[in-house]
Amino acid sequence: MSAVRIPPVLRSSAGGAKQLEVDGATVGEILDGLVGAHPALRDQLFGADGSLNRFVNIYLNDQDIRYLADQATPVDSRDTVVILPAMAGGGA
Repeated sequence: MSAVRIPPVLRSSAGGAKQLEVDGATVGEILDGLVGAHPALRDQLFGADGSLNRFVNIYLNDQDIRYLADQATPVDSRDTVVILPAMAGGGA
């Protein structure tokens, strides 16, 4: 199982957990397992077509999966997956 770090903004949808252990051989399988266990995360992570929302960044051991093999990126049991939603805002 790999560690998945849950950001504060998503913790209420993940039972309040900061980190969860999820089984899977790829990042996609990890994410599927995560939303299977915590269905409230599905709409926050995925669009209606099932693709990852464009404002959600996923990192595997500090590397953006978009520069690896995206959701097909292989995952080892020692790896850490980090979910990082993009934050909008600013001040005037």
